[in-house]
Amino acid sequence: QVQLVESGGGLVQAGGSLRLSCAASGRTFSGFDMGWYRQAPGKEREFVAAIIWYVGRTNYADSVKGRFTISRDNAKNTVYLQMNSLKPEDTAIYYCNRVNADWAFPWGQGTQVTVSS
Repeated sequence: QVQLVESGGGLVQAGGSLRLSCAASGRTFSGFDMGWYRQAPGKEREFVAAIIWYVGRTNYADSVKGRFTISRDNAKNTVYLQMNSLKPEDTAIYYCNRVNADWAFPWGQGTQVTVSS
């Protein structure tokens, strides 16, 4: 059974940067399209970014395009999210999981990102 562990969140001022990591234990990410999601207080979980395993192609929610970059290190079984030019509206708990799939890995605890104005 895979376990997803997100880390790297924190408190940052608007305009700042953070790098999130998502490590998997129990099985490899190899072959799976992976992505990041976020959930703000009182809102539903939303898609943020994805990376397609076979071709390395990425796509992003319009709200983060040009500011966030998703990447992966298959050798380390880790997916990253570099977040620059952060805005208060980016405040949320960030999770990683599969994308483009009809089933998800068990969700991890997520990592809290708080952006102050």
